[in-house]
Amino acid sequence: MTENKQNNNDRTDRRPDCVTEIRMGNTVLVVSGFFKKDTTATAADKMMKVLEAETATQKTVI
Repeated sequence: MTENKQNNNDRTDRRPDCVTEIRMGNTVLVVSGFFKKDTTATAADKMMKVLEAETATQKTVI
């Protein structure tokens, strides 16, 4: 099996912020996640936006 690596000279190599391994039968999928470096929003801030948007779209039952 060959390893595919994207070459992008604009970015410095860094370790992923989160890594998840998922097993499907005899296959192991490795997912690496990176967060924006200069972000100011926390995960809680982002979840609050999701909940506010969901609440705004729901119909009220009387």
